[in-house]
Amino acid sequence: MTTTEFQVTGMTCGHCEMSVREEVAKIAGVDSIEVSHQSGRLVVASESPVDAAAVIAAVDEAGYQAVPA
Repeated sequence: MTTTEFQVTGMTCGHCEMSVREEVAKIAGVDSIEVSHQSGRLVVASESPVDAAAVIAAVDEAGYQAVPA
């Protein structure tokens, strides 16, 4: 299992977390997602490494900005 962590800016509530989770879940190979608006932390778990650019694009689609942590 591989985990990749990102710092997400702009999230302020549980709805923000859900939006990010829904977009990142669309990426092939993602097994689990942990996201917290309080810490701005996003952790993506997968069997093989997930393309960081795909995660950043998914977070952008949800309306937020992400950078690898």
